[in-house]
Amino acid sequence: MVKDRYSAVWVSHTSLTDFLRCPRAYYLKNLYRDKITGHKIKITAPPLSLGQAVHEVIEVISQKPVEERFKESLVARLDQVWKTVAGKRGGFTDAASEQQYKHRAQAMLLRLMKQPGPLAHLTVKINRDLPYYWLSEKDNIILCGKIDWLEYLETTDSVGVIDFKTGRHQEEADSQQLAIYYLLVSHCQRRPVSRVSYWYLEKDIGPQEQPLPEVDRTTAALIETAKKIKLARQLSRFKCPHENGCSYCRPYETILQGRAQLVGQNSFHEDLYILDQPAVEPNKAVIH
Repeated sequence: MVKDRYSAVWVSHTSLTDFLRCPRAYYLKNLYRDKITGHKIKITAPPLSLGQAVHEVIEVISQKPVEERFKESLVARLDQVWKTVAGKRGGFTDAASEQQYKHRAQAMLLRLMKQPGPLAHLTVKINRDLPYYWLSEKDNIILCGKIDWLEYLETTDSVGVIDFKTGRHQEEADSQQLAIYYLLVSHCQRRPVSRVSYWYLEKDIGPQEQPLPEVDRTTAALIETAKKIKLARQLSRFKCPHENGCSYCRPYETILQGRAQLVGQNSFHEDLYILDQPAVEPNKAVIH
Protein backbone atom coordinates (compact mmCIF):
# COMPACT_ATOMS: atom_id res chain seq x y z
CA MET A 1 0.00 0.00 0.00
CA VAL A 2 1.27 3.46 -0.94
CA LYS A 3 1.48 5.68 2.11
CA ASP A 4 -0.99 8.56 1.85
CA ARG A 5 -1.31 10.91 4.81
CA TYR A 6 -4.55 12.35 3.45
CA SER A 7 -6.45 9.06 3.29
CA ALA A 8 -4.99 7.70 6.53
CA VAL A 9 -6.90 7.54 9.80
CA TRP A 10 -5.18 9.83 12.29
CA VAL A 11 -5.42 8.97 15.98
CA SER A 12 -4.09 10.61 19.14
CA HIS A 13 -4.25 10.04 22.86
CA THR A 14 -7.36 12.21 23.06
CA SER A 15 -9.23 10.64 20.15
CA LEU A 16 -8.37 7.10 21.22
CA THR A 17 -9.63 7.84 24.72
CA ASP A 18 -12.77 9.52 23.34
CA PHE A 19 -13.60 6.40 21.35
CA LEU A 20 -13.03 4.02 24.25
CA ARG A 21 -15.23 6.14 26.49
CA CYS A 22 -18.07 6.41 23.98
CA PRO A 23 -18.00 6.05 20.16
CA ARG A 24 -20.87 8.54 19.89
CA ALA A 25 -18.86 11.12 21.87
CA TYR A 26 -15.84 10.41 19.64
CA TYR A 27 -17.96 11.16 16.58
CA LEU A 28 -19.47 14.36 17.97
CA LYS A 29 -16.10 15.68 19.20
CA ASN A 30 -13.89 14.66 16.29
CA LEU A 31 -15.98 14.28 13.12
CA TYR A 32 -19.34 16.03 13.38
CA ARG A 33 -19.70 19.47 11.80
CA ASP A 34 -22.53 21.90 12.39
CA LYS A 35 -24.90 21.85 9.42
CA ILE A 36 -25.11 25.66 9.31
CA THR A 37 -21.59 26.85 10.13
CA GLY A 38 -19.71 23.79 8.85
CA HIS A 39 -17.56 23.93 11.99
CA LYS A 40 -16.72 21.32 14.58
CA ILE A 41 -18.25 21.85 18.01
CA LYS A 42 -16.40 22.21 21.29
CA ILE A 43 -17.51 22.64 24.88
CA THR A 44 -15.64 25.31 26.80
CA ALA A 45 -15.34 25.21 30.59
CA PRO A 46 -13.16 26.95 33.22
CA PRO A 47 -10.79 24.00 33.95
CA LEU A 48 -10.11 23.60 30.23
CA SER A 49 -9.48 27.33 29.80
CA LEU A 50 -7.12 27.38 32.76
CA GLY A 51 -5.12 24.53 31.25
CA GLN A 52 -5.10 26.10 27.81
CA ALA A 53 -3.76 29.41 29.09
CA VAL A 54 -1.00 27.91 31.25
CA HIS A 55 0.12 25.53 28.49
CA GLU A 56 0.28 28.39 26.01
CA VAL A 57 2.53 30.43 28.30
CA ILE A 58 4.86 27.46 28.76
CA GLU A 59 4.88 26.74 25.03
CA VAL A 60 6.07 30.29 24.32
CA ILE A 61 9.09 29.98 26.61
CA SER A 62 9.94 26.54 25.18
CA GLN A 63 10.71 28.28 21.89
CA LYS A 64 13.28 30.60 23.49
CA PRO A 65 16.97 30.08 24.31
CA VAL A 66 17.58 29.04 27.92
CA GLU A 67 18.98 32.42 28.96
CA GLU A 68 15.90 34.30 27.68
CA ARG A 69 13.07 32.13 29.00
CA PHE A 70 12.47 34.00 32.22
CA LYS A 71 13.45 37.53 31.25
CA GLU A 72 9.75 38.33 30.93
CA SER A 73 7.43 37.48 33.80
CA LEU A 74 5.30 34.44 33.03
CA VAL A 75 2.47 36.08 34.95
CA ALA A 76 2.69 39.12 32.67
CA ARG A 77 2.57 36.80 29.70
CA LEU A 78 -0.50 35.13 31.19
CA ASP A 79 -2.31 38.47 31.22
CA GLN A 80 -2.00 38.57 27.43
CA VAL A 81 -2.93 34.94 26.89
CA TRP A 82 -5.90 35.12 29.25
CA LYS A 83 -7.67 37.52 26.90
CA THR A 84 -8.33 34.58 24.57
CA VAL A 85 -10.24 32.66 27.26
CA ALA A 86 -11.81 35.50 29.21
CA GLY A 87 -15.52 35.65 29.88
CA LYS A 88 -17.96 33.21 28.33
CA ARG A 89 -15.42 32.14 25.70
CA GLY A 90 -13.62 30.43 28.55
CA GLY A 91 -16.79 29.07 30.09
CA PHE A 92 -16.84 31.69 32.85
CA THR A 93 -20.30 32.89 33.79
CA ASP A 94 -19.26 35.41 36.44
CA ALA A 95 -16.22 37.59 37.16
CA ALA A 96 -15.55 36.13 40.62
CA SER A 97 -15.25 32.57 39.31
CA GLU A 98 -13.00 33.69 36.47
CA GLN A 99 -10.72 35.54 38.90
CA GLN A 100 -10.37 32.42 41.05
CA TYR A 101 -9.21 30.38 38.06
CA LYS A 102 -6.84 33.12 36.91
CA HIS A 103 -5.31 33.26 40.40
CA ARG A 104 -4.71 29.51 40.23
CA ALA A 105 -2.95 29.94 36.88
CA GLN A 106 -0.83 32.79 38.26
CA ALA A 107 0.20 30.69 41.25
CA MET A 108 1.35 27.86 39.00
CA LEU A 109 3.45 30.17 36.87
CA LEU A 110 4.96 31.95 39.87
CA ARG A 111 6.05 28.57 41.20
CA LEU A 112 7.68 27.77 37.86
CA MET A 113 9.55 31.05 37.88
CA LYS A 114 10.90 30.39 41.36
CA GLN A 115 11.73 26.71 40.77
CA PRO A 116 11.95 26.15 37.00
CA GLY A 117 13.76 22.81 37.23
CA PRO A 118 14.08 21.33 33.72
CA LEU A 119 12.50 24.43 32.19
CA ALA A 120 15.88 26.09 32.71
CA HIS A 121 17.66 23.30 30.81
CA LEU A 122 18.28 22.62 27.12
CA THR A 123 15.38 21.23 25.13
CA VAL A 124 14.99 18.97 22.11
CA LYS A 125 12.90 20.18 19.19
CA ILE A 126 10.83 18.13 16.76
CA ASN A 127 10.62 19.96 13.45
CA ARG A 128 6.89 19.46 12.99
CA ASP A 129 4.00 21.49 14.30
CA LEU A 130 2.24 18.19 15.01
CA PRO A 131 4.55 15.20 15.54
CA TYR A 132 3.28 12.01 13.89
CA TYR A 133 4.38 8.66 12.53
CA TRP A 134 2.83 5.64 10.83
CA LEU A 135 1.49 3.49 13.63
CA SER A 136 0.49 0.87 11.04
CA GLU A 137 1.33 1.28 7.37
CA LYS A 138 -0.61 -1.90 6.61
CA ASP A 139 -3.79 -0.47 8.14
CA ASN A 140 -3.13 3.11 6.98
CA ILE A 141 -3.14 4.51 10.51
CA ILE A 142 -1.10 7.46 11.79
CA LEU A 143 -0.44 8.28 15.45
CA CYS A 144 -0.04 11.96 16.28
CA GLY A 145 0.17 14.19 19.31
CA LYS A 146 1.59 17.40 20.73
CA ILE A 147 4.13 16.98 23.54
CA ASP A 148 4.44 19.67 26.20
CA TRP A 149 8.20 19.61 26.88
CA LEU A 150 11.22 17.63 25.71
CA GLU A 151 14.20 17.99 28.04
CA TYR A 152 17.68 17.25 26.70
CA LEU A 153 19.54 14.97 29.12
CA GLU A 154 23.16 15.76 28.35
CA THR A 155 24.84 13.03 30.41
CA THR A 156 23.10 10.30 28.42
CA ASP A 157 22.46 12.24 25.18
CA SER A 158 18.81 11.31 25.53
CA VAL A 159 15.38 12.90 25.91
CA GLY A 160 13.01 13.34 28.83
CA VAL A 161 9.30 13.72 28.07
CA ILE A 162 7.31 16.00 30.40
CA ASP A 163 3.54 16.42 30.37
CA PHE A 164 2.19 19.34 32.41
CA LYS A 165 -0.99 18.86 34.42
CA THR A 166 -3.04 21.84 35.59
CA GLY A 167 -5.94 19.89 37.10
CA ARG A 168 -6.24 18.71 40.68
CA HIS A 169 -6.70 15.02 39.94
CA GLN A 170 -3.93 12.50 39.38
CA GLU A 171 -3.73 10.84 35.98
CA GLU A 172 -5.02 7.29 36.09
CA ALA A 173 -2.25 4.74 36.69
CA ASP A 174 -3.22 2.83 33.54
CA SER A 175 -3.33 5.91 31.29
CA GLN A 176 -1.46 5.44 28.03
CA GLN A 177 -0.73 9.14 27.53
CA LEU A 178 2.99 9.03 28.33
CA ALA A 179 3.36 5.75 26.47
CA ILE A 180 1.95 7.41 23.35
CA TYR A 181 4.27 10.38 23.77
CA TYR A 182 7.20 7.98 24.25
CA LEU A 183 6.40 6.33 20.91
CA LEU A 184 5.96 9.65 19.13
CA VAL A 185 9.21 11.12 20.39
CA SER A 186 11.10 7.89 19.68
CA HIS A 187 9.93 7.94 16.06
CA CYS A 188 10.16 11.68 15.39
CA GLN A 189 13.75 12.43 16.44
CA ARG A 190 17.01 10.50 16.71
CA ARG A 191 17.78 10.41 20.45
CA PRO A 192 16.46 7.69 22.76
CA VAL A 193 13.81 8.54 25.33
CA SER A 194 15.09 7.67 28.80
CA ARG A 195 12.54 9.41 31.03
CA VAL A 196 8.80 10.17 31.00
CA SER A 197 7.14 12.35 33.64
CA TYR A 198 4.00 14.17 34.72
CA TRP A 199 4.35 17.58 36.34
CA TYR A 200 1.36 18.55 38.47
CA LEU A 201 1.87 22.29 38.47
CA GLU A 202 -0.53 23.11 41.29
CA LYS A 203 1.13 20.89 43.90
CA ASP A 204 4.57 19.66 42.82
CA ILE A 205 7.84 21.57 42.48
CA GLY A 206 9.10 19.28 39.75
CA PRO A 207 8.23 16.42 37.39
CA GLN A 208 7.16 13.04 38.78
CA GLU A 209 8.92 10.33 36.80
CA GLN A 210 6.82 7.39 35.59
CA PRO A 211 7.81 3.90 34.38
CA LEU A 212 8.84 3.59 30.76
CA PRO A 213 6.22 1.79 28.66
CA GLU A 214 6.30 -1.72 27.25
CA VAL A 215 6.65 -0.72 23.60
CA ASP A 216 5.35 -3.87 21.89
CA ARG A 217 2.36 -4.22 24.19
CA THR A 218 1.48 -0.54 23.93
CA THR A 219 1.79 -0.50 20.16
CA ALA A 220 -0.43 -3.57 19.78
CA ALA A 221 -3.10 -2.06 22.05
CA LEU A 222 -3.08 1.23 20.16
CA ILE A 223 -3.38 -0.48 16.79
CA GLU A 224 -6.27 -2.59 18.04
CA THR A 225 -8.24 0.47 19.15
CA ALA A 226 -7.29 2.45 16.05
CA LYS A 227 -8.57 -0.36 13.80
CA LYS A 228 -11.90 -0.22 15.64
CA ILE A 229 -12.05 3.51 14.96
CA LYS A 230 -11.25 2.93 11.30
CA LEU A 231 -14.02 0.35 10.99
CA ALA A 232 -16.53 2.60 12.75
CA ARG A 233 -15.68 5.40 10.34
CA GLN A 234 -16.04 3.11 7.35
CA LEU A 235 -19.46 1.94 8.55
CA SER A 236 -20.49 5.36 9.92
CA ARG A 237 -21.48 3.56 13.11
CA PHE A 238 -20.87 5.44 16.33
CA LYS A 239 -23.24 4.21 19.00
CA CYS A 240 -23.16 5.03 22.69
CA PRO A 241 -22.88 1.81 24.72
CA HIS A 242 -25.68 3.05 27.02
CA GLU A 243 -29.30 3.07 25.91
CA ASN A 244 -30.01 6.60 27.16
CA GLY A 245 -26.60 8.07 26.43
CA CYS A 246 -23.74 8.63 28.84
CA SER A 247 -21.95 11.49 30.56
CA TYR A 248 -19.49 11.70 27.65
CA CYS A 249 -21.95 12.08 24.76
CA ARG A 250 -24.91 13.74 26.51
CA PRO A 251 -23.28 17.21 26.72
CA TYR A 252 -22.75 17.17 22.95
CA GLU A 253 -26.30 15.93 22.34
CA THR A 254 -27.40 18.97 24.34
CA ILE A 255 -25.68 21.19 21.78
CA LEU A 256 -27.38 19.38 18.89
CA GLN A 257 -30.73 19.86 20.62
CA GLY A 258 -30.16 23.61 20.74
CA ARG A 259 -29.96 23.68 24.55
CA ALA A 260 -26.43 25.12 24.88
CA GLN A 261 -25.14 28.64 24.40
CA LEU A 262 -22.87 29.49 21.47
CA VAL A 263 -20.22 31.92 22.71
CA GLY A 264 -17.84 32.25 19.76
CA GLN A 265 -15.10 30.41 17.93
CA ASN A 266 -11.59 29.37 18.90
CA SER A 267 -8.40 29.67 16.84
CA PHE A 268 -9.20 26.36 15.12
CA HIS A 269 -12.56 27.72 13.90
CA GLU A 270 -14.48 25.40 16.18
CA ASP A 271 -17.80 26.65 17.54
CA LEU A 272 -17.55 27.13 21.32
CA TYR A 273 -20.49 26.30 23.57
CA ILE A 274 -21.14 26.54 27.28
CA LEU A 275 -23.60 24.31 29.11
CA ASP A 276 -25.95 25.43 31.85
CA GLN A 277 -25.00 22.43 33.98
CA PRO A 278 -21.43 21.21 33.27
CA ALA A 279 -21.15 17.45 33.37
CA VAL A 280 -19.23 15.87 36.24
CA GLU A 281 -16.06 14.30 34.89
CA PRO A 282 -16.44 10.50 35.06
CA ASN A 283 -13.68 7.94 35.37
CA LYS A 284 -11.41 7.64 32.36
CA ALA A 285 -11.44 4.69 30.02
CA VAL A 286 -8.51 2.33 29.76
CA ILE A 287 -6.71 1.24 26.59
CA HIS A 288 -6.35 -2.49 27.17
